[in-house]
Amino acid sequence: MGCANSAPVDKDQDSKNRQIEKQLRADAEKAMKEVKLLLLGAGECGKSTILKQMTIIHGKGYTEEERKEYVAIIFANTVQSMYTIIQALETLGIEAGDQAKADAKIVSGYMKTAEEGEFPDELVDSLKRLWADQAIKDCFARAKEYQLNDSAGYYLDSLDRLSTRVTCRPSKTSCAAE
Repeated sequence: MGCANSAPVDKDQDSKNRQIEKQLRADAEKAMKEVKLLLLGAGECGKSTILKQMTIIHGKGYTEEERKEYVAIIFANTVQSMYTIIQALETLGIEAGDQAKADAKIVSGYMKTAEEGEFPDELVDSLKRLWADQAIKDCFARAKEYQLNDSAGYYLDSLDRLSTRVTCRPSKTSCAAE
């Protein structure tokens, strides 16, 4: 018992308090040892790429689930990039042919399902024909006049490789085609 309005000490509460304090000190020491890095830069300048590379090189790499998620993201980005180019055709006043217009409708139809990582043959064929179309090439050459992912050309050039069945093996080199 203490002086003036103090209550008796409860041994269980005192023990619990010591455990909490000990855990807080341990967490603080652990946090002091962590290295924190602030990456600053404009959009599309490679901040997330550096982080991903550090994860691969110095971390445990990606799990099977993370790899599958990245495959779906790549597919979605490829379809989204072509869709952006298609929409820019009208804005830039570039006339597409009948086949390109038909393929554009197919790509537009797959916009909602692209994030699922499905790359059906119909979509791949339409993307390939569109990427080979001169109107699309002309529009892509003027990409600075509208917002297009920097990776669009790389992924669209790699449609054959992207459309093959992909397996993800635990390695630092990510995924490989079967």
